[in-house]
Amino acid sequence: MKFGLLPPADQIVLFMERIYGYGMTTTSGGNLSIRDDNGDIWITPAGVDKGALTRQDIVCVKPDGQVVGAHRPSSEFPFHQRIYRDRPDLRAVVHAHPPALVAFSIVRRIPDTRLLPDEHEICGEVGMAAYAVPGSAELGERIAEVFARGIDTVMLENHGVVAGGGDLFEAFQRFETLEFCARLEIEASRIGTPVRLAAEDIAKARACRELPLEPFTAAGYPTREREAREMMCRLIRRSYDQRLFTSTQGTYSERIGGDAFLITPHGMDRKYLEPQDLVRIEGGRAEAGKKPSRSHLLHRHIYEAHPHVNSVLIAHPPSIMAFAVTDADFDSRTIPESYLLLRRMPKLPFHAVYDDPETAAAVFTKDTPIAIVRNNFVIVTGDSLLSAFDRLEVAEYSARSMIAAQSLGAVVHMDEERIGELEKAFGL
Repeated sequence: MKFGLLPPADQIVLFMERIYGYGMTTTSGGNLSIRDDNGDIWITPAGVDKGALTRQDIVCVKPDGQVVGAHRPSSEFPFHQRIYRDRPDLRAVVHAHPPALVAFSIVRRIPDTRLLPDEHEICGEVGMAAYAVPGSAELGERIAEVFARGIDTVMLENHGVVAGGGDLFEAFQRFETLEFCARLEIEASRIGTPVRLAAEDIAKARACRELPLEPFTAAGYPTREREAREMMCRLIRRSYDQRLFTSTQGTYSERIGGDAFLITPHGMDRKYLEPQDLVRIEGGRAEAGKKPSRSHLLHRHIYEAHPHVNSVLIAHPPSIMAFAVTDADFDSRTIPESYLLLRRMPKLPFHAVYDDPETAAAVFTKDTPIAIVRNNFVIVTGDSLLSAFDRLEVAEYSARSMIAAQSLGAVVHMDEERIGELEKAFGL
């Protein structure tokens, strides 16, 4: 979706629907704004249900203070105005109160954005603004002071978070990523001590994934490939709605014959991907005019090593990643479904997928369809797109259950006798 081509009011409605729909704000909480080219500030209204906004509800405040619209602007308009005044490079602001970020705000802490390799790059340095009464000029001053230092993402003491960007999608991306970091750190802290990546590890991950491919022009799109593109987009959007993906992180691929496969593009919003956005990789070359996921080489090695694998999925769901950023073991012997779909699930070193991707790819035998990569992601394989998605979903639900069990008592795993019964019954 080309968000920049939508009028400001439509953009704001679209993103507020998303924020409210994913439980990141309440009926009365949160506000979004866009500063237009002519200096107009478009902003959500005061006192209107955030779960049912229409474009007619969005308010426009002119540079001279004139308000155009059916409602009053948000009570937090003063801090939006101050941010735009002090940071003319910013064109959009997102403010909301997701529970995970509120949890950090009320203990006066900033989520760690260095548990995984990309999150700090997206959020940048995160600041903290001192508490002041919501809607007050004092709050606006305190938030704007932090933004004025060149910081784009600001936690508010006992309140929530504010994120700015060059457009509304960039601001939302920072907001969403920080909220993901908060959920990840909370989940990880329930089962162990989160371990952050060293700066050199983050730099290495970035350098190793910047591998440009020679382009080729596709001669056509066979029916099977078109069907695969449709199915991939449906499951990518579902993965986003299930919060297994974030807007720009999470990768699907599917083998489409020979050495060719389809893969998710780099940097595009997962919620609105269309079939034409997906990238065909063939003969080590990428479809012209498109940028494939940076993990394409790992996908290619897995397909080359394992004829039984027809789909590969890489994701960062917070409950599974809680095991990736701690020393806690993920043991699938919890319920029969978990063991049958996940089997024994190894945890690979962080550097494995960069230093020796062929060896990492060799792990995915029929008995090992899924693996966690420390401080990085989970890799899921399947004989189809649906089987890989099912496996990812079961893994995240299993991880969620295991974390929740910590507050109830000691986890009792199925013993070897029961595992043997399962393997015999299902021919494993």
